[in-house]
Amino acid sequence: MVFDPSEFEGFVMRYQDMAYTTAARLLGPGPDAEDMSQEAFLRAFERFDALRESPGAGAWLRTVVTNLSLNHLSRHRSRWKLFSELSDEDSAGIEERTASPDPEVQGLQETGQDLQEALLRLPDSQRIPLVLFHFEDMSYEEISRKLGVSLGKVKTCIFRARRALKTFLEVER
Repeated sequence: MVFDPSEFEGFVMRYQDMAYTTAARLLGPGPDAEDMSQEAFLRAFERFDALRESPGAGAWLRTVVTNLSLNHLSRHRSRWKLFSELSDEDSAGIEERTASPDPEVQGLQETGQDLQEALLRLPDSQRIPLVLFHFEDMSYEEISRKLGVSLGKVKTCIFRARRALKTFLEVER
């Protein structure tokens, strides 16, 4: 089916910020995030006949951007050494502490620039699972499967990321 190009332009305008922000949270701001969001829009263009009237188009696009970003990271794993440097000792006891939100971090509801800057200060091994958990609403188990690491490693990194974020945000105040 043929569609009016202005329809796709409206689709891009409506979702471009969300797509870039999703990629930037995982990859950091810059050319990689731009590339992943553009790639997602190319895929959306190929399926636009089905997407243009779908109420789930935004969710579909967010999933595509997330998957593209994670695939990009896995291709460049040497740049971020995901979880390989953590020992089993490092993750001992974390499962119990992270089963519920860290009470020290639970009250932090920072938004905007301070949070974005603090997220970017985290090492990739902590930022990625934290973003997937809090911004993409993935469970620990889903993150574990998506990243190909143990559940304990995911919990350890999210726990450490929360602690580091708390410290970064307290310093900013």
